[in-house]
Amino acid sequence: MAETKARRLRELLRTARPVVSPGVYDGYSARLVEIMGFKTAATTGAGLTNSVIVQPDIGIFGLRDNVDACRHLARSVSIPLTADADTGYGNAVTVYHVVQYFEEAGIVGINIEDQVMPKRCGHMRGKELISTAEMVKKIEAGLKAKKDPDFIINARTDAIAVEDIGGTVERVKAYARAGADMIYVDAIRGEDDIARAVEAAGDTPVNINMGFGIRQRPTSPLIPLKRLKELGVARVSAPRMLTAAAISGMRKALEVMQHCMLTGELADRPDLLASMEDITGLFDYRRIEALEQEFTAEEDLERKYRGHERAYVVGAGAKP
Repeated sequence: MAETKARRLRELLRTARPVVSPGVYDGYSARLVEIMGFKTAATTGAGLTNSVIVQPDIGIFGLRDNVDACRHLARSVSIPLTADADTGYGNAVTVYHVVQYFEEAGIVGINIEDQVMPKRCGHMRGKELISTAEMVKKIEAGLKAKKDPDFIINARTDAIAVEDIGGTVERVKAYARAGADMIYVDAIRGEDDIARAVEAAGDTPVNINMGFGIRQRPTSPLIPLKRLKELGVARVSAPRMLTAAAISGMRKALEVMQHCMLTGELADRPDLLASMEDITGLFDYRRIEALEQEFTAEEDLERKYRGHERAYVVGAGAKP
């Protein structure tokens, strides 16, 4: 049987603990994660909401917007990509359809959380939860809906902020009994919480969120990957790392531009910017050149590039 992206993620969860899945939100971040050698990635619901509709992550980024964005990202990389499906956009019947939409978009698994709809970002105050019984039905609907048995229903619980670790443990046990493929305990407060969640999950893989590099972490402390492995964590997601890095990088570049505007001086700061080769390489412009060479008549190429060098992929057969 041919290996699928979903099966590849399943194998990584079994053999490469903890699997690190950086949070991606656009083509730049998705391509960089793959090129840098990461084996998986996860869309960040907050990152997509902030960057696409320019709103806070409070449950107003719609299903269609989310699926459409994820479809483009999934087809742009060869590594497995999971998605954030918020609360499943409704009840258990809605979740049934949501799973199929994301699966058809090339996503290998989705997070479904136990917050009341509309949800709010996991580190915001004022969260409310649906009942354990309702969340169990959502999990069951998701499991029944998926066509690929390796597609992952990642049951996220935000119960720590509302029901403390005791209530969280009971929910983790219930979600594991319901057959969740993975359990995501958000806003974890430390090693003791992780240990109790992993024990409660039994054989079900546990996913936690780490804010690597984020200043003013509101909830979860940073824990080394070696220690997370010892605690039994199967997957670590970093949903805010790349969005925070992008904002910081853009701010620094704009500050230089403002200085130039005020002083009239010229500032050349290649240390702050990717090169044009970096950008075109990230999106494989050379592949487009090769396709043009292969499928465009020679006389059309000569006319199009008359007086200019035709820079094609080395070895492709074209001559300038």
